[in-house]
Amino acid sequence: MGVEDLAVDIRDLDVTFATDGGDVRAVRDVSLEVRRGEVLAIVGESGSGKTVTARTILGLLPETATAHGAVVLDGTNVVGLSEKELRAVRGPSAAMIFQEPSTALNPVYTVGWQIAEGLRAHGRYSKAEARARAIEMLGRVGIPEPGRRVDDYPHQFSGGQKQRVIIAMALALDPTVIIADEPTTALDVTVQAEILDLLRDLRDQDGTAIVLITHNMGVVADLADRVAVMLEGEIVETAPVHELFAAPQHDYTKRLLAAVPRLEILDRPLMTDDDHSARVVVAEDLVIEYPGRFGRATFRAVDRVSFTIAPGEVLGLVGESGSGKTTIGRAIAGLTPVAGGSLRVLGTEMLGVREREFRPRRKELGFVFQDPATSFNPLLTIAECVAEPLIVHGVARDAARARQKVDELLEAVQLPGAYGDRFPHELSGGQRQRASLARALALDPKLLIADEPTSALDVSVQARVLELFAELQERFGFATLFITHDLAVVDLLAHRVVVLHNGRVAETGSTAQVLGNPQDDYTRRLLASLPVPDPIEQATRREAWQASREV
Repeated sequence: MGVEDLAVDIRDLDVTFATDGGDVRAVRDVSLEVRRGEVLAIVGESGSGKTVTARTILGLLPETATAHGAVVLDGTNVVGLSEKELRAVRGPSAAMIFQEPSTALNPVYTVGWQIAEGLRAHGRYSKAEARARAIEMLGRVGIPEPGRRVDDYPHQFSGGQKQRVIIAMALALDPTVIIADEPTTALDVTVQAEILDLLRDLRDQDGTAIVLITHNMGVVADLADRVAVMLEGEIVETAPVHELFAAPQHDYTKRLLAAVPRLEILDRPLMTDDDHSARVVVAEDLVIEYPGRFGRATFRAVDRVSFTIAPGEVLGLVGESGSGKTTIGRAIAGLTPVAGGSLRVLGTEMLGVREREFRPRRKELGFVFQDPATSFNPLLTIAECVAEPLIVHGVARDAARARQKVDELLEAVQLPGAYGDRFPHELSGGQRQRASLARALALDPKLLIADEPTSALDVSVQARVLELFAELQERFGFATLFITHDLAVVDLLAHRVVVLHNGRVAETGSTAQVLGNPQDDYTRRLLASLPVPDPIEQATRREAWQASREV
């Protein structure tokens, strides 16, 4: 292979960050090659150095970082280039697709203006030409009616469409390489499958090189040609994707692959008590509506949904964004009013309920949120955060008096008691989610509401948290509403599943029944779009998913 076949050539890269506590060597002696028309996946846990390595290609490191070695992009070593020289490289040679499109797009400008801005910055297009190119790019990434949508603002697009806009911005100047940093983490599985299809077309049709940064091994199996595994700033293994999944060589790679949740269609015994009065939650023809604003009609978010949750049962509530699953969770917690039907929570009817009637029941509810970093008060220690429910509900007068109970809770979630004296930012993502579980269990709840509690975690950390969750659920016997879009997680934990689609129940039944033999077309599409950590099986599943879309 000649040098001209390489889109990126990284040699002996070292990146060090200057911190108050001394220098931190984040990347150590990394050497990688990315060929034209190839997808190289860089995988590893948070802190492994994968994002830092990829960002050096664009010179996007902070001022506190010092890089040594060579990062040759399109024949130019970008290490040591001035900011002006880097701006000339960004766009024509390399572009980036960010993880969260909502924060990458400016809310006060139209998407067409934002795509055109990058074009005009490189002096190649007039205003009219830039607008025409923006429309062309939006059409290319699958945005319907691009000539009209070019004048829309980011908030007028769905999450998947926003990610397509980000890809259109990255493609506008025909870059040699695209760096995709967790491009599908925030997306539903069906939207994720569409975005992966789009990236695959870029590789096959345009010969674009893609550096894919992800912790989702299913996405790696679906898209990557080669894989580089990073651990503590070093490359521990590099191999073609089929070889890596079939015969991983390094112990860390083996552990990473073993931690991936897989659909195994586990058959759990169902709760057989038919007495609805004993159920923790009973929803019958539940309707939840949001009032229209500025003369718009009322929006029905949940339309005649029925389900129950028995004591000690885990009910998986799955569906895409906008399906109504989080709205139902909020209604059960008394945070969203019920518009029709019936919703009984711990014996209290939520239709027309007053806050003072439901307040005594609140201490019987526990909550585990998607991102523990934002659900903890950063000014409080972990012990003070975990003690909050005890203080609010009058079980303890202050955090000091609650400390013994807090230490017991931290021990239950496998965190040393000394971690109680740390602040949230001093814990890793997995440790914060364990502390979040401890807080949720503080008042011995009868019902736990878990809203996407593991979607923000690395795969190995997710595996440990899910294992811990299952142990705690069996030990304490609380009922759980587990809200997620990850069907493999549902398979791992839930006794029964409710599949929501556009606010209605598409399918419901035991986990083995719904995931093993789905009856509804929507459930089948949802299952087919879930990438599995096996390149050969995933290729077959991709064909089935594409066929289901054409029906």
